[in-house]
Amino acid sequence: MKLIIGLGNPGSKYSQTKHNIGFITLDEIAYQKGWVFNRSKFDSVYAEGMVGSEKVLLIKPQTYMNDSGRSIRPWMDFYNLTEEDIVVIYDDMDLPVGKIRLRQKGSAGGHNGIKSLISHLGTQNFNRLRIGVGRPYENQSVVSHVLSPFHKSVHEDMLFAVKKAADAALYWAEGHSYIDTMSQFN
Repeated sequence: MKLIIGLGNPGSKYSQTKHNIGFITLDEIAYQKGWVFNRSKFDSVYAEGMVGSEKVLLIKPQTYMNDSGRSIRPWMDFYNLTEEDIVVIYDDMDLPVGKIRLRQKGSAGGHNGIKSLISHLGTQNFNRLRIGVGRPYENQSVVSHVLSPFHKSVHEDMLFAVKKAADAALYWAEGHSYIDTMSQFN
């Protein structure tokens, strides 16, 4: 079993914001596979299906970004999964819009959702798929930046990155190692 976890904030108010790029990517995967987010468990909504012979769950924590780890730890415990069985998809201001970066471990880098995951999982060693959302404009706060939608001038770049991220997550879920997935998509 594999968990593809998208980070974001619940509710329509946040649905198209930069901080919700993880949720947006899971929506793309669900669309491609014909899966539906119609179940809930462990403070999450989720969709499930098969990728090849592997059962895959798409998980959207509903605990708000800063407490994402509280939702994910129970999934791993319930299914007896390790960090190698998950990939976490989230926004990254250090990457320009349209770019993705895959890593196997690292610090939170100031991202509160990742800080929560590290705290609840007890490790920094888990697969990550970061999607660029760019830096705030001059005189714009970080909070205002990540909680605002993508400007129409970069909308196509954002869609390209979401599609590429979805492809990378599905490639990994097919049974490829994360190292191989990184070499294919970084």
